[in-house]
Amino acid sequence: MMKKAWQQARLWWAVALIVFVLDWITKQAIEASLHYGQEIAILPFFDLTLRYNTGAAFSFLAGAGGWQRWFFSLIAAAVVIGISWRLIKIGKTLVMESLALALIMGGAVGNLYDRLVYGHVVDFIQVHWQGAWYFPAFNIADSAITLGVIVMLFDGFFPQRQQGDK
Repeated sequence: MMKKAWQQARLWWAVALIVFVLDWITKQAIEASLHYGQEIAILPFFDLTLRYNTGAAFSFLAGAGGWQRWFFSLIAAAVVIGISWRLIKIGKTLVMESLALALIMGGAVGNLYDRLVYGHVVDFIQVHWQGAWYFPAFNIADSAITLGVIVMLFDGFFPQRQQGDK
């Protein structure tokens, strides 16, 4: 029984790994192509840029002096462990929740990698409106986390039927 649970969790860990790899590849490409702060307009509302975030979402605690790197790394590691445990429990029966958790875990690992290796998270996607309003720069990992939360909310509003439900 436990072996089957681990096998099911492996599928979702593979999804998380794909997210991590896509995040890593795109960050490497941006780092190799742009210098810090450079912006390349792609669409009237979308630029590629290179930014570093030492804080969390929306640069929360970015100027805190360095301790936040380890604080956010610890939180990300705890999230990955918690999600892994949950995926072992539900990986076969709750597909939408498992997908949501795998996306969140992949994004968490992507940003955790940056914090541990570089001391900051590499962001490169910038959305704006007519050059007057700018959303904070983000990356593939952040996008996966956001998509995972959306999937989880959708699943909460429209729960799937578990095996055995009629």
